[in-house]
Amino acid sequence: MAAPRMRGDGRRAKNAKGTLARLISLLFTYYKKEVFVVLACIIVVALVGVAPAVYIQTIASYIEQGVAMAKGGIPGPEAYAAIAPAILKSLALMAGVYLIGLVASFTSTRLGAVITQGFLNKLRQRMFGSMQSLPIRYFDTHNRGDIMSHYTNDIDTIRQLISQSIPTVFQAGLTLIALVAVMLYFSVWMTLVVFCAVLLMLFVTRFVGGNSAKYFVRQQQSLGREEGFIEEMMNGQKVVKVFCHEAASQADFDRLNNQLCSDATRANIFANTLMPIMGNIGNIFYVLVAFVGALLIAFEAPDVSLHALFGIELSMLTIVVTFLGMTKQFVNNVSQVSQQINFVVMALAGAERVFELMDETPETDDGYVTLVNACVAEDGSVSECAERTGHWAWKHPHEDGSVTYTPLTGDVRMVKVDFGYVPEKIVLHDVTLYAEPGQKVAFVGATGAGKTTITNLINRFYDIADGKIRYDGININKIRKADLRRSLGIVLQDTNLFTGTVMENIRYGKLDATDEECIAAAKLANAHDFITRLPDGYQTALTANGANLSQGQRQLLSIARAAVADPPVMILDEATSSIDTRTEAIVQRGMDSLMHGRTVFVIAHRLSTVRNSDVIMVLEQGRIIERGDHEKLIAEHGKYYQLYTGAFELE
Repeated sequence: MAAPRMRGDGRRAKNAKGTLARLISLLFTYYKKEVFVVLACIIVVALVGVAPAVYIQTIASYIEQGVAMAKGGIPGPEAYAAIAPAILKSLALMAGVYLIGLVASFTSTRLGAVITQGFLNKLRQRMFGSMQSLPIRYFDTHNRGDIMSHYTNDIDTIRQLISQSIPTVFQAGLTLIALVAVMLYFSVWMTLVVFCAVLLMLFVTRFVGGNSAKYFVRQQQSLGREEGFIEEMMNGQKVVKVFCHEAASQADFDRLNNQLCSDATRANIFANTLMPIMGNIGNIFYVLVAFVGALLIAFEAPDVSLHALFGIELSMLTIVVTFLGMTKQFVNNVSQVSQQINFVVMALAGAERVFELMDETPETDDGYVTLVNACVAEDGSVSECAERTGHWAWKHPHEDGSVTYTPLTGDVRMVKVDFGYVPEKIVLHDVTLYAEPGQKVAFVGATGAGKTTITNLINRFYDIADGKIRYDGININKIRKADLRRSLGIVLQDTNLFTGTVMENIRYGKLDATDEECIAAAKLANAHDFITRLPDGYQTALTANGANLSQGQRQLLSIARAAVADPPVMILDEATSSIDTRTEAIVQRGMDSLMHGRTVFVIAHRLSTVRNSDVIMVLEQGRIIERGDHEKLIAEHGKYYQLYTGAFELE
């Protein structure tokens, strides 16, 4: 079984600079003041990090003074007692500086965590909001595991970037700039030696870090595929066991897991060798700096430095001692920056995929006809009401400023409709049908004939390529989609129940429905009896898509959910296919009550739900080849007759 393809995983960001700029712009949009506080704290921490270099030089100078005084004839204890106050003052000053650095570090870390989690929270909200506005086509063409990876893997890489990579790079960068300034102040020659080390480290980082980043991205791809496969296996566990596919599934998982192991191993080999290599390069140049400094001391060679330009005299010994500490610190900061390259590459690729989801074209809606509560006067005129009356009307504004109100009756007509999910493959050809208010219209035909497609067009999950669909005489393109769908009740073959109580799942069909209305809907769907036998009745908690209910019970709740909405038009897409024959008879009585007085579109394989329809449409390869009631079609001895006489369930 092939693993689902993870769209977008396993590649670098196509526009890294633009993605980073957008990410930072959003960060400043939400947390501008807080980000400036964190940046200020990081600047303080970076400056405090450079302070030891100056501190060491100062202490070394005091010690040199004490040595000189002792050599000049002053007794040792007196000489060192003379410099002790200055040393203690320096110690106290450094303690104060480090205390300031501690406060700044604590503040930046604590506030950074608040910013990071708050920003991710807002990103997830925006992603989910964008996802809610996407058309059904998007979900039909994208793997669920792929979409989920945006909320898990991609968001986690952004967390790593904001909480660790950006602060680390910013702080290390500031520290490097400050160190360069201090190094040039002390010694230009030894600074050049350190720069040679930096060039070598950059070359190593480019080679080793580049390969590490490449394999880390591949690791993300493999991880996404494995997660998608696991999700698919969990959803299809019954099918796996029914067909004894455990061994094959295990083999497929092993293949994906081995690929993940291979990519992760390569990524971590490069990542784990980078720091030791950088550390040893730093050690080599540490020795080299010490050697150059020793030569300068031994030969008393003149050095080019900023302190000399300012007329400040510093002994070469104190300069070398100070420089050795700065060299180690410089190399460590370069290593920290290089170590973040992998995380930055992955985070920018993840952020780009998050932005792709946020930037997906939302479902367009140019409708301006709305559904309103209607008051019907004695003369039959219709007007809008603020309160609920049980009557509905289409509010239709016109270009001349006038408004007309058309009663919602459920008259649906399709005229010469052509449609294809992709332009190059048309699945409906010249479909024309009429469903008058209160009629029950059934669609029969082989799988793929276009039955469900017709209902997808009625509720505008997809828009037609050619032809017209009219609802109560109004072109459905003019009706606002939310209002159109509110007037339709849909019961699908695959039930979807949500985490919550039974009552909440029924109320999903009408969020302002009272408990009494929900119970009445359950009774109408013949679900009340089994609900009252549940441990907590209507307050029984459902999880995992109602896994604690039978398939038939879940379908009954789905029917009750549609019933509570009380729509004038019902679409039943094989609504009883998952119910046993005995339960179907019970449900059918409830559905008959539900369908009374409504326009109903039925897609069914079982003839028991088809024969009592007012009109039966027989579809074949996207065309209506027969239409009429049961008796008429039987008398014609056509396709429907063959299906009916050949089996009691349509193939």
